Amino acid sequence: MARPSLSRQLLPAVHGLLARPLSSYYLLIASCGLLLMIGLTMVFSATSVKAYAKTGNAFTEISSQAVYALLGLVAFWIFQRLPAVTLRAISKVVLGVAIVLLTLLATISGLASIDVLDPKDPHIGPIAADLNWLLIGSFSIQPGELAKLGIVLWGADMIARKGPNLGHWRELAMPLFPVVGLLFILVGYNDLGTMLVLLALIVGLLWAAGVRLRVFGALGVLGLAGVGLLIAAASRGAGSGAAEAENYRWRRLTSFLEPLEQCDTSSPAGEYCYQLIQGRSAIFEGGWFGVGLGESALKWGWVPEAGNDFIFAIVAEELGVVGCSVVLALLSVLAYTGFRIARRVGDPFRRLAATAITTWLVAQAVINMGGVVGLLPITGLPLPFISAGGTALVVTMAAVGILASFARAEPEASRALNARPTPRWVRLVWAPLPPLPPPRRPGEQRAGAPKKASGAKPPAGVGEGRRR
Repeated sequence: MARPSLSRQLLPAVHGLLARPLSSYYLLIASCGLLLMIGLTMVFSATSVKAYAKTGNAFTEISSQAVYALLGLVAFWIFQRLPAVTLRAISKVVLGVAIVLLTLLATISGLASIDVLDPKDPHIGPIAADLNWLLIGSFSIQPGELAKLGIVLWGADMIARKGPNLGHWRELAMPLFPVVGLLFILVGYNDLGTMLVLLALIVGLLWAAGVRLRVFGALGVLGLAGVGLLIAAASRGAGSGAAEAENYRWRRLTSFLEPLEQCDTSSPAGEYCYQLIQGRSAIFEGGWFGVGLGESALKWGWVPEAGNDFIFAIVAEELGVVGCSVVLALLSVLAYTGFRIARRVGDPFRRLAATAITTWLVAQAVINMGGVVGLLPITGLPLPFISAGGTALVVTMAAVGILASFARAEPEASRALNARPTPRWVRLVWAPLPPLPPPRRPGEQRAGAPKKASGAKPPAGVGEGRRR
């Protein structure tokens, strides 16, 4: 008798593992934990040489990143413990704080652009602006990252409250469009990459809400028109207090479209394709298995932003195609787990927020890696969990904490946790028990179980928006 193939042996085992009640939770923790460890390792590898040359201490950058990782773990722990009611209650506060900080950043940057403030050191009292960062004394924050979390929570709460009324244009437009328009101005003028992630996040929210396809077409046209206006506005805003009057966004776009062989790196426009050329060289040097961890030569001042926006190029050089595949695989597991959580939870707010968070992380990773390999224009976005950066890492870990809370609230996971509750001290230290879901109706299948073939129609209201 022939032995069954390896695939026939593995598939039932994998299906059995995925069918376990807490599989989503463990997949999320494992993928994000491994990505965080890879990120800390690569930040040290990419920044140690430059840090030693600048300060005489190779651990300067990694020390800061390790502190931010610890703060991120605290944020993860806090948001994992928060119930959905609390998340909905603080949604307006988070979004409001983000808008206030963005307004302050835009005000200081605007006053510097018209020479009211010193363009080299724009500040009002102890508050200063540096590109997309707001400096408050010795503390720095990137308000655009906080806006991502704010729009996730606020948008999911707002859409969940509207319910079936969301099918009407008036209900969809108010108050979503004014808030998106305000963020479009505050974020997009200075940080187009973050604005693109916010737009992707909003698309994820509306798709999970079941908005009709023609609405997506109209919103797509408006989004493209808005991006064009931002590119045009940058050329006008790059005049009087700016270092250069030429439109830097247009230069980035034209550098991306221009063949690298025709790119003159000595020209002002060439500085943008220079980064792409060096990143491509790092990928080429890495080959299949890389030159070895810590053995990169191009991180010695050749690849700009080697520890941040272009850290994926250093991963490719030191770890090769194999290392890049591991990162892609972990990000794919994260994407699968996030959408799996969104599909399994019953609460509309949890479903919308989980979809939006997953779309945010996936879109940001795709834009970053696409820019490094030359498939997309360079936007300056960090790679989630991998790139150096404080605000981005802390906010990302907070978002993962929300996903972890939702994973524990899946019906089967909640029943399993409540059936065999952990000791009280464990619940106090780690996470409280999720609320029990409603009892199963007669004939209702367990989540993740194979569906029986039948002619039954889906429950009323599910996906009706896209079928209209």
